[in-house]
Amino acid sequence: PAPPCPRTPPWAPAAPPAPPPAGPPAAPRAGGRLRTPASGTVPGRVRTVADPAAAGPVGPTGRTVAPSPLDPGATRDPHPVHRVLREEFPLTYDPLLRAWVLSRYADVASALTDSRFTHGHRPGDPPCDEAHVDIGVAALGAVAERTAYVLARRIAERQQADLVADFCHWLPAGTVAAAVGVPYRDMMRLVRGRAAGALAGECGGQIAVREKALASFLANVLTDPDQVAALRDAPAGLVARAWTESLRRDPPVQIAVRRTRAEVKVSGGTVPAGASVALLIGSAGRDPERFREPDRFDPFRDDADQLTYGSGRCPAVLLAGLEAEFALRALFTAMPRLRLADGFRPVSTGLITRAPRSLIVRPGG
Repeated sequence: PAPPCPRTPPWAPAAPPAPPPAGPPAAPRAGGRLRTPASGTVPGRVRTVADPAAAGPVGPTGRTVAPSPLDPGATRDPHPVHRVLREEFPLTYDPLLRAWVLSRYADVASALTDSRFTHGHRPGDPPCDEAHVDIGVAALGAVAERTAYVLARRIAERQQADLVADFCHWLPAGTVAAAVGVPYRDMMRLVRGRAAGALAGECGGQIAVREKALASFLANVLTDPDQVAALRDAPAGLVARAWTESLRRDPPVQIAVRRTRAEVKVSGGTVPAGASVALLIGSAGRDPERFREPDRFDPFRDDADQLTYGSGRCPAVLLAGLEAEFALRALFTAMPRLRLADGFRPVSTGLITRAPRSLIVRPGG
C-alpha cells in the first residue's frame, strides 16, 4: 500500500538513540492508574531485558518494557496494545520499529504539524496544500459521482457481492482515471502511475489509502442498521461528519514515521534530536482523554476529529471525501435494501495500513 504522502522515510536511525533523560514517571491517565503489563494482558508478549536502559523506559517493576505495535496479535486487534502504550508508556523506544513511539492524541497531533519533526507530510498539510492550485471541486465531484453509480449498478443485480473487491478497489482508481481521461479498461494499469501523477502529483499515490479508508467507512455504516437508516438520505454535511468519524476510529494509515530536528518534550519524557519517531495514529484516534466513548462509531459526536488528513484543499483529501459521499448515495440508490450478508461481520487487519479485507453484502436485502 502507498505510504503517507509523499513518501515514508526509512524507519531506522543511523544508530539507536539514547534513552530519554531520567525523570518522574508519566502521570496516570484519568480514570486509570499506572500498572505493569503482565503476560496475557495484551496480544503477544511482554519482553524482559537484562539492561532495561537499552530498551528505553521500563515499567514500575524495572523488568518489563512496553509491548510493541508489531507484536503477534496486533494485526488482528492492535487496540489493547495501544491502550497499554497510552496509559503506561506514552514515550518508549521500540526495537522492532527502531523508532521512538508516541501513542497519545496530544503528542501525535502535535508531531504531525510541529516544525521540529521533519521528513514527510500528510495530504492536506500546508506544504501539500501550497502545491495544488485551481482545483476544480465541481468537476472532481461529477467524476466521483458518475464512477460510483456505474460501479453500484454493476453489482446491484447480484445475489451477493464483496464491496471491497467489487467497489472500494475500483472507485478511487476509476475516479482518477476518469478525471484525467484514461480509458476505463486501462485504468488499473495506468492510474497508479502516469494518470495519478497528472491529477495530483505525489498525492495521487494515495489511491490505495483511499481504498482502505472507504472500505472501513462502509463497514462502519453497514454494521449498524441505525447508521444505515440515519445516513441513507442524509445531507452532505452529515455524511462528511460520518466520514471524519470513520477516519478517527479506523484510520487507513495506522503508523506514520517522522524524524526530529531537535529535542522535543512529550508525555513521558523527551525525544532526542535526529531520532525516528513512530506516530500511532490508530492509537491517537481512540484516546479517551480526547474522545468520549472512543471505540464507538458515532457520526453525531460533537468532539469529532481525525489525523489521517490535514485540512487543506489537496486533491487527495477532496477526492476521498467526495468518494465517500457518492459511494453511499450510489449504493443506497442502486440497492435500497443493501445489508451485510447473514452472519458476516467485517474484520480489519494490518499493522501499518489497516482495513477490512472483505465486505460481503446482499444487494437485494
